[in-house]
Amino acid sequence: MHYKLQKSLFILVGLFLTAIGIKLLNIHTLTFGGTAGIATLVSFMTNWTWGILFLIVNLPFFILSIKKLGWNFSLLTFLCIILISAISDLMDYLTLPLISPIAAAIIAGSLIGIGVSFVLNSGASLGGIHILALYLEQKSNINRGISLFVTDFMIVSSAIVMFGFKNALISIISITVASFLTGRLKSTVKPTEVVYQTSEFEISSK
Repeated sequence: MHYKLQKSLFILVGLFLTAIGIKLLNIHTLTFGGTAGIATLVSFMTNWTWGILFLIVNLPFFILSIKKLGWNFSLLTFLCIILISAISDLMDYLTLPLISPIAAAIIAGSLIGIGVSFVLNSGASLGGIHILALYLEQKSNINRGISLFVTDFMIVSSAIVMFGFKNALISIISITVASFLTGRLKSTVKPTEVVYQTSEFEISSK
């Protein structure tokens, strides 16, 4: 019971930190990688909120997660996606100070990196690329930070057309910081504490 409560608190804190980081990027016309970046780009082109778009973009990855990582992990991840979508939309009523774009990218990257690490280390994810990163790390021993950086770099690079080269370049600072922290702040839980099961194999956090 104590472990489950601790895990739940870490997930909630992680979601709030990540949501604040995303909000900080949005108000400075910066973006992020993964499905969060896709949701950000589309939100600037439509009247839809980031939270709703993030939920929609992650639906295909949720289906993939069920097939590859099992129901327990997938349902917890889907719950995290719903929660961060709701928290992020509530953040629209929160006013954050405007600072220099570079400082915003560093701070946001730190918040997102720590927040995502809390979620991943608690046996869940925020969907999208994080599902792929976890799968590659556990199956092929590819550090999740590297996977996140490569995929996020490609996605943010596509934002040059919309935000311009300068803002896209600054956005890369954010994903670099976040990817570094996500790769370094790996869980120290024992393999028996977090296990992702599928019908074909087991993936433990060893």
